[in-house]
Amino acid sequence: MAIRLPGYTNANSFAKKPIPTFIDVPKGQNQKFFGRTSRPKEYCEALGQNASFVCRSVYLVKEKRRSERVGMEGASELVAFPLLTTPIESNYRACTIPYRFPSDNPRKPTPAELAWIDLFRNSISSFKKRAESDPTVRDANTKAEMFARRYSEILEDFKKDPEAHGGPPDCTLLCRLREQVLRELGFKDIFKRVKDEENAKAISLFADVVRLNDAIEDGGKRLENLLRGVLAGNIFDLGSAQLEEVFSNDGMSFLATCQNLVPRPWVIDDLDTFKLKWNKKSSKKVIIFVDNSGADIILGILPFARELLRLGMQVVLAANDLPSVNDVTYPELVEIISKLKDEHGQLMGVDTSNLLIANSGNDLPVIDLTRVSPKFAHLASDADLVIMEGMGRGIETNLYAQFKCDSLKIGMVKHPEVAEFLGGRLYDCVFKYNEVL
Repeated sequence: MAIRLPGYTNANSFAKKPIPTFIDVPKGQNQKFFGRTSRPKEYCEALGQNASFVCRSVYLVKEKRRSERVGMEGASELVAFPLLTTPIESNYRACTIPYRFPSDNPRKPTPAELAWIDLFRNSISSFKKRAESDPTVRDANTKAEMFARRYSEILEDFKKDPEAHGGPPDCTLLCRLREQVLRELGFKDIFKRVKDEENAKAISLFADVVRLNDAIEDGGKRLENLLRGVLAGNIFDLGSAQLEEVFSNDGMSFLATCQNLVPRPWVIDDLDTFKLKWNKKSSKKVIIFVDNSGADIILGILPFARELLRLGMQVVLAANDLPSVNDVTYPELVEIISKLKDEHGQLMGVDTSNLLIANSGNDLPVIDLTRVSPKFAHLASDADLVIMEGMGRGIETNLYAQFKCDSLKIGMVKHPEVAEFLGGRLYDCVFKYNEVL
């Protein structure tokens, strides 16, 4: 079953379409980035003028591979997220960082591409270690070594020819190829053990975290504390080589992380504006694209979602279709919430009849919003607030995504390359709020 991107009928018509521009770029982001001075808005304007070659092959190969997976698994055709500003072709591009400019040599990797190739190379050893201990795969040690060798070769190929393997490379394609190699070798969920362990720990702490938040009488202060909890929970990210090492050695304390977030102002900091609007403008239906398992979903997102429910809002939590790094999946999220509910179906005294769990149709730690499941798209069509949570969904992709309704991008910066691009610090926070009047 073939899948067609909205607005494109074939490769030839695709080539004629301009790559989207961005007009919503935070002020002050004019810094040296990977050896060149770049303004994101100028980059986007340049792309809109003449750069169809930059991403044509990336999208086409993603289409082919995703089509093959969808066809094999009998899933529905993926569609565009209905709340993206239209026309999507000229208003949306998933990846945030400018990996390549129209003037760059298509046969030579750019400094940004080389930096991200190295970033993914640095994570190979931790992925290999996880794969070696996967009890569901026969000859896991041998196949883990095969994964490391194959993926390393792919990354080396990109250095020789950026157009190899459907390139030029960006974070989406690099993630896709890594997952493809793992799955072809039989590794369906190499982080399952650590996800189960961290989910169990976080579930045991959920009630205490909720009580601490409920004890804050001032609504504005309680909201800020819950949002800080979302940021603190987001540090549980084993897709980051730096955090994988820290987690393996020392573990992490959710409450300590809440207290030790980098001081404000954050690299993008619209928290005060959001709080002000929150008191004047109430949402009816909120879509939250969730990120990691463990403390992220259970101690960060769910207490926040519970507060939204308590205020009378409908909340839709959108989780991945398939496992990827330690991101929570749709079946896992259903199980987590069933464990947290009491015998009356409540979350610590709050009714959950307005809480819906959705399968986003995604299978990567980043997300292209032109490709979500039809059922989820229908469910989300009348929402008035979209929240993209996490570095992969809200910073590395979709930071500049424009929606028909209000939106919030919230996450922690856990890659030095992302911190450099934004002009911030490692473990800095992004809190980007856009209001549609």
